[in-house]
Amino acid sequence: MREWAECAGRDDVVLLDGFHALKHALRFGAEVLLVVAEEPEGVRALAAGLAPDVEEAVARLVRPGSLKELLPRVHPTGVAALAVRPGRDAGRAALARTPRPAPIVLLDNPRNLGNVGAVVRLAAGFGATGVVTRGDLDPWHPNVVRAGAGLHYATTVDRLELEELPPGPVYALDPEGEDIRALTLPDDALLAFGSERHGISPELRARADHLVSLPMRPQVSSYNLATSVAMTLFHWGGPRP
Repeated sequence: MREWAECAGRDDVVLLDGFHALKHALRFGAEVLLVVAEEPEGVRALAAGLAPDVEEAVARLVRPGSLKELLPRVHPTGVAALAVRPGRDAGRAALARTPRPAPIVLLDNPRNLGNVGAVVRLAAGFGATGVVTRGDLDPWHPNVVRAGAGLHYATTVDRLELEELPPGPVYALDPEGEDIRALTLPDDALLAFGSERHGISPELRARADHLVSLPMRPQVSSYNLATSVAMTLFHWGGPRP
């Protein structure tokens, strides 16, 4: 418990809540400092059955401990870990690198932590270059990492100001935009999505090179943020075969 408290107090350490977050973090090169489980043998069995590629690492790292004394809520898989957050300089360099093989997802002032985590998970699955947020929400908040199943380590995730955005044409999703089905989204695009309530901010709308709309039945108000991102990334094309 002392070691957990010391690690958790570091600014560069994030919580991996549950086996899937731990699994993905290990797969994509996270520096995992400490893994605690109520029943270590059960976690080792999970690794053997679901993720044999990280089984050895899980078996080496996991220690017995009372998660109820460490966390306000224990994940159903009975395991939690602490890992080092990737350095921001390397992440920003990856975002700025050109030519870009896949778009960047830009979330303009998102409000829901779970939605942001779901977007990170989508971006990782589609092979997007990264997920960038604007506004005061921390994209590395523990609830975002939980919703993203640890896949923050499979892509670049950061919070940037408007003037810090990487180069590339901005395609902003907006009901008044051109139908996405008539467009080809380039690999170097920044795909911008507005907040769940207010949509694209005026300053980002002014910065946009293209306004894009998703097909939607009349009188339906909107799509969920993660659904909109999924539809747009699918239209872009996804990972190469």
